[in-house]
Amino acid sequence: MTNQGQASSSSLPAVTGDKGAKPNIAAPTGAAPTTLQKQDVIVGSGKEAVATSTLEVHYTLMAWSTKAIVESSWDSGRSATFPLSGVIAGWQQGIPGMKEGGRRLLVIPPDLGYGATGAGGAIGPNETLVFVVDLIKVS
Repeated sequence: MTNQGQASSSSLPAVTGDKGAKPNIAAPTGAAPTTLQKQDVIVGSGKEAVATSTLEVHYTLMAWSTKAIVESSWDSGRSATFPLSGVIAGWQQGIPGMKEGGRRLLVIPPDLGYGATGAGGAIGPNETLVFVVDLIKVS
């Protein structure tokens, strides 16, 4: 995937780490992109996710503004399973086409994330979300 619509004043955070282990996400710099950004860090070779898929994933979430990790399924040692249709729009638009075994960076603007209300205390209003998603299984 390319960095579609990326603002010239920002760059996507670098993602490193081995497949099957928690990724490392470099702190983002510059202004947050205003459109959904997606970039395959590791291209998977398994079943492809579609809008109606149920996914098993590991993920790490960083808030763009604070550059802090908000949540990571890797920390609990348990993956998350959910229907793609039941999550934020940024995932619904950014995950289809991804294949099992892949790792994808998603930078999600507020209007495709939690918007003006935020989510709990960890994600403030109008926050840009930086997700690294490892797709384990598509069903």
